[in-house]
Amino acid sequence: MSKEKDDEILGKAYDSKLMRRLLGYVKPYSKYVVLAILLNVVVAGLGPVRPYLTKIAIDDYIVNSDYNGLILISVFLVISLLLQAGIQYLLTYFTQLMGQKIIFDLRIKLFAHVEKLALKFFDKTPIGRIVTRVTNDVESLNELFSSGIVMVFSDVFIIIWIWGFMFFMSWELSLVTLSVLPILIYGTFLFRKKVRDSYRDVRKHLARLNSYMQEHVGGMNIVQIFTKEKDELEKFSRINGDHKDSNVHSIFYYAIFYPAVEIVSSIAVAMIIWYGGGNVLEGVMTVGILIAFIQYTEMFFRPIRDLSEKYNIMQTAMASSERIFKLLDDQTFVYNPNEPVKLNEIRGSVEFKNVWFAYSEEDYVLKDISFSINPGESIAIVGATGAGKTSLINILTRFYDISKGEILLDGRNIRDFDKKDLRKFISIVLQDVFLFSGTIKSNISLNSNEISLEKIIEAANTVGADKFISNLPNKYNEEVKEKGSTLSVGQRQLISFARALAYNPQILILDEATSSVDTETEELIQSAIQKLLVGRTSIVIAHRLSTVQNADKIIVMHKGKIREIGTHQQLLAEKGIYYRLYQLQYKDQEIAKTS
Repeated sequence: MSKEKDDEILGKAYDSKLMRRLLGYVKPYSKYVVLAILLNVVVAGLGPVRPYLTKIAIDDYIVNSDYNGLILISVFLVISLLLQAGIQYLLTYFTQLMGQKIIFDLRIKLFAHVEKLALKFFDKTPIGRIVTRVTNDVESLNELFSSGIVMVFSDVFIIIWIWGFMFFMSWELSLVTLSVLPILIYGTFLFRKKVRDSYRDVRKHLARLNSYMQEHVGGMNIVQIFTKEKDELEKFSRINGDHKDSNVHSIFYYAIFYPAVEIVSSIAVAMIIWYGGGNVLEGVMTVGILIAFIQYTEMFFRPIRDLSEKYNIMQTAMASSERIFKLLDDQTFVYNPNEPVKLNEIRGSVEFKNVWFAYSEEDYVLKDISFSINPGESIAIVGATGAGKTSLINILTRFYDISKGEILLDGRNIRDFDKKDLRKFISIVLQDVFLFSGTIKSNISLNSNEISLEKIIEAANTVGADKFISNLPNKYNEEVKEKGSTLSVGQRQLISFARALAYNPQILILDEATSSVDTETEELIQSAIQKLLVGRTSIVIAHRLSTVQNADKIIVMHKGKIREIGTHQQLLAEKGIYYRLYQLQYKDQEIAKTS
């Protein structure tokens, strides 16, 4: 099934394979399950006891005017009610506790799995879908464990207890009462089928609604700048209307089913009164039995209605578990070697040897790339958009694995190292800075215990970020909103520089890192960069050629291939691609000066 239709998966009401996997998460809490089943047996039996006590009160004490016996039965009734309430409390508490523990474990496993997935997975999977798996779908399973599976036992046990008491008192009247059961069973199956179809429509339209909301809230600036509010509102209104109609359609079946159950229940009561009342008049049955059967009939149809609700819970849970396990089964990984080489320190030598790379199959974005970087050397990579510059960084950090060739770090293939060991020596500053909700301090250190406040301040001072941070009301404890929305683009960029430097990398990568800042801030950063690059291997990707002129080596990329390598002066002298790029930018600068 395609990813676009994942949210419309309805699933079976019961799938044995999925249930076996789900029970694997229940196994650590089997003691809660055993306790819940035992409590269910007891609490289910306490309810049917009361009509039987009513029968005794009428036949043995009220008819015989035994006041003391009536008081004793009343005490037993009160005790049974209190006991049922107490056990019901324990049952609810332990089932909810079990449900919360299970979804806690499942969410942890899901999040840990998502963290391990390669970037290739996130390239093809919407973020909203992943969030839904970890939140909404897992919550559906909580309802299954706390209100579904365990409480199904309660309904079944109640029905069994009721049947037991009924047949114990009068098997003939029991058969009369159960004669309506075939009608009820047929109606229940029909209801389940209709609700299943309507529920599929609800899920489909809800998925469309969520998708539309996420897309258009994210692109609200485009909607407003082109004054498309009215058009988009009309589209949203149509989608919302479809969702409303599908919900109303599902409500229609509920509105029919529950009154139908009440009608069947009333027919059963009428048959009890007709048959049982006749037996009472003939003296072959007591009034107490007749009244008890009427009470049992009312009690019998209540769990039948509840089982229909449990069916919906089960169906939703099966659909959610299918989507959850589909995510957990995704093996889009960049694998570590079975026996990784320990990497405690590096010199910073990097070499690409005949490297080929494609994001999908053989649509290569890098073709036969070969170059080397000496320890402490600074190289720049330039080229038009789509030339493959950022792809070089993605494969050096093993966000993706290459198709052919080798990438060596200090003479050793980077596939020989654990990804974490490799990446702890590399820091990256990207053009699009991502800040987390938290504080300035936590965004620089990323909550690492190894980075003290002194290191944070030192890194901020080095890149010039301390200048604006010190003017904030709470300085390094200033709150950062989602994605750093309260900070300017330049301020966010400076924080990302401080973050990269706080980890003291041996290899520093700057991917268009100054393209989003103003001229004054860029000059400040360029001055800091020159100090920072000393003793570090650095790779600078840039469109502004003025920022890479001092690089030890400049690599010119074009359509996934290396076309030129040399210093600034050497490349200008060759009058090739770099020369043309420089002339274009220089011309633009001259026009800007004279305008």
